[in-house]
Amino acid sequence: MLAGEHPIVPVMLGEAETAQAMSAALFKEGVLASGFFFPVVPKGRARIRTQMSAALTRADLDFALAAFARAGKSVGVLS
Repeated sequence: MLAGEHPIVPVMLGEAETAQAMSAALFKEGVLASGFFFPVVPKGRARIRTQMSAALTRADLDFALAAFARAGKSVGVLS
């Protein structure tokens, strides 16, 4: 992660296939979070890119966190 404060929060997943599966699962949950993988980022450093905003409400964040939990379990990155 880059030093400093910025609105981009990566969710590191490692492999491209995992990032692609997670992105697709999140989309089905109603959350758009793009997967980034080689050649955009180094091999083995695939991630989901999220971007925070002061306009997000607590309800928005709760919705996204619940979607991430369900998607993470469905692709096997969370138990």
